Amino acid sequence: MRVSVSWLREYVDLPADLPTGDLEQALVDLGIEVESVVDLAGSVTGQLVVGEVREIEELTGFKKPIRFCRVDVGAANGTGEPQEIVCGARNFAVGDRVVVILPGGVLPGGFAIGARKTYGHNSAGMICSAKELGLGDDHSGIIVLPSDVAAKPGDDARPVVGLDDVVLELEITPDRGYALSLRGLARELSHAFDVPLRDPALAPAPRGTETPAYPVEVRDPVGCDRFTARLVRGVDPTAPTPAWMAKRLVTAGIRSISLPVDITNYVMLELGQPMHAFDADRIVGPLVVRRAEAGEKLTTLDGVNRVLTADDMVICDDTGPISLAAVMGGETSEVVADTTTVLFEAAHWDPAMVGRTARRHKLFSEAAKRWERGVDPAVALVALERAVGLLTEHGGGTPGAEILDIDHVRPRTPITLPADLPSRRVGVEYPPARVVALLERVGCTVAQGADRLSEDPGAVGVASGAGVALSVTPPSWRPDLTDPADLVEEVVRLDGYDRVPSVLPTAPPGRGLTPRQRRRRAVAGSLAERGYVEVLAHPFVSPELADQLGLPADDSRRPAVRLANPLSEEEPLLRTTLLGPLLGILKRNLGRGHRDLALYEIGAVFHPRPGAGSPPAMGVDRRPTDAEFAAADAVVPAQPVHVAVVLAGDLDPAGWWGAGRPAGWADAIEAARDVLAAAGIPDERVEVRAAEYAPWHPGRCAELRVDDTVVGHAGELHPTVVAALELPRRTCAMELDLDALPPTPVTPAPTVSGFPPALIDVALVVDDSVPAEQVRRALEAGAGELLEDVRLFDVYSGAQLGDGRRSLAYKLTFRAPDRTLTVEEAVAARDAAVAVAAERVGATLRGA
Repeated sequence: MRVSVSWLREYVDLPADLPTGDLEQALVDLGIEVESVVDLAGSVTGQLVVGEVREIEELTGFKKPIRFCRVDVGAANGTGEPQEIVCGARNFAVGDRVVVILPGGVLPGGFAIGARKTYGHNSAGMICSAKELGLGDDHSGIIVLPSDVAAKPGDDARPVVGLDDVVLELEITPDRGYALSLRGLARELSHAFDVPLRDPALAPAPRGTETPAYPVEVRDPVGCDRFTARLVRGVDPTAPTPAWMAKRLVTAGIRSISLPVDITNYVMLELGQPMHAFDADRIVGPLVVRRAEAGEKLTTLDGVNRVLTADDMVICDDTGPISLAAVMGGETSEVVADTTTVLFEAAHWDPAMVGRTARRHKLFSEAAKRWERGVDPAVALVALERAVGLLTEHGGGTPGAEILDIDHVRPRTPITLPADLPSRRVGVEYPPARVVALLERVGCTVAQGADRLSEDPGAVGVASGAGVALSVTPPSWRPDLTDPADLVEEVVRLDGYDRVPSVLPTAPPGRGLTPRQRRRRAVAGSLAERGYVEVLAHPFVSPELADQLGLPADDSRRPAVRLANPLSEEEPLLRTTLLGPLLGILKRNLGRGHRDLALYEIGAVFHPRPGAGSPPAMGVDRRPTDAEFAAADAVVPAQPVHVAVVLAGDLDPAGWWGAGRPAGWADAIEAARDVLAAAGIPDERVEVRAAEYAPWHPGRCAELRVDDTVVGHAGELHPTVVAALELPRRTCAMELDLDALPPTPVTPAPTVSGFPPALIDVALVVDDSVPAEQVRRALEAGAGELLEDVRLFDVYSGAQLGDGRRSLAYKLTFRAPDRTLTVEEAVAARDAAVAVAAERVGATLRGA
């Protein structure tokens, strides 16, 4: 919102010498975000003067219309002769007064003006538009000064167009809709500087009459709980918008259209009440305010033919919808060049309805912006009287004596506020009398407990507010005040956020991380060090994802939590596995040209609790009890943290050194081992077994066990899953449940021996159904304490071994902590290891 300080001063007595920095800080302290504070006097340098157009020569032969003008700028150019200027605008004629910047001047943005030859003519200076002067966004034509402006050629144009003012550009949060008006901002500044407020909404306004100004029927009093209207007849259709009004609208970023329309925009900025002006002579029959019928059509003022839904509110006459209520009027009833009878409408609409309609039609008008944030329902008649007065003053006409007022507005419900609640919530002492005074400054009516405060402020329980309950009725212009927490916030805001002490919590000893946080960081760091790229996927999935992943009908990952208000109707469920969204990210990156990908994600999955019921209703007036917390927690889905990786393409890239190595199922298993190692799980507690588990390939899937508990799976994805998701062949994946892992044990410091190792290789022939992990464990069990390490370095299968047989070659490292091993000791340990392997898995020494 853009607003000039001079306009604000009409409603609040700001200090005459108020620095712009102090004004900005005051607004920030009140919780209003200031985008910029612009002193317009310094935004344009050089000679900016009023000019009068004396001659216009139309130039032809160019791609766009060009005019060569001679403009009288008085003695500003030093010669008194008309200034020659080339201009492309078409909205001015001979005799019009315009705004001219002469050579040597600089416009906002550092745009310097000089004299040059263009389009075959000399041009010295520029005739300016509002956008070029930084006064608004209108660049459709140059500024033409109204006839009532008392300025002659050569006069300084800055006071004429408002460049002697200070303009505030503010960002109003959604809960502070009342601040989208001069009235609301003036009220806030009156609090900040403790100066009087002249509330324009307190102006006298006649009430509704028995005879309506126009026949209107409101069929939906929920969507429209107040509708007021009044006629003005005999309006001069040629009456221009007064210069002061047009200047304020331009400063606010609103284009001047016509006097009746400009008046509705002006009143909206002043009072915060959006209005609409109808041409009464173009309305056919009585008006009806109702919900639209699905499929009805309306051409709005922006020229778009819109198809309506049953959730939209419309104003209709006998021909059908003529206005999209609270958002934008229709073409069939708009004020036109020959309008002489104007029907002003000021209503109050349901904010939720307006917000949905504006988003549905992508029509975010200034009116809709205010309606969805909340508008004062009590100001409608005042706005109507203000608009009628401005129109009759500047456009003539006779206001009708009849005033329509259909009022179904419900009174505000009082809020019970313990007087000591602000002190208890914030940690600052707010005496009850101070609480009452601040709430009354907001506009609230405070009753009950307030009567006790004046009796004996020093009495026990009264000075502190303990036991004193205030009944607070918020004002009509503050729909955001609905519960005690809102009132506490107002007390703190007006008393000053700077009074609230900043108290940092005591940091826990050590690194300040929980074991779960340390494990998560260690896992993430380990995967990143191995070349995996972290991604963050949305936790929302489609109902069809389980079928695409090939999950069986009885799989626990199929039931999912359905969101009541999903971001997308196509993905209304919360994920039960990381793989679905993660594979979607893999597919998206493959589609963008990436070929070799290694991705990982650490995040929560969501498992519903069947039969848990609904959570209890909990308010914000008090802390929930332990029982309420427990009941709510019993409904919340289980949310274990998983880690998953996906691999596609080459793990080792190809280059001049040779061919690359494609990622395979063994790499996914190795990633799982790396995760378990980073999580602090010793290798001897980890077991890898062949398994069948969707969505993995049944012959290339492994389950990871820790202390004989399955914690995850890894391997190559099933071909049908790869085809359904349109992924490359042999795509691999791994997923582990980090919350299923046992606590990290205390790891003793390793014993380092200074004696040399004994290295012995053994090749064992086993059935190809025997996992290499089982062979390794058998060798470890048989080798005894002298075995330091065992590593698989070769796998071979061939005809000489026989069908269904393979050879696994292991490198055994033996070492004693106190001596150099003899050959006999190392061989004996090897033989013992082979013997246990033969006993457990039927292994035989290759070549034996």
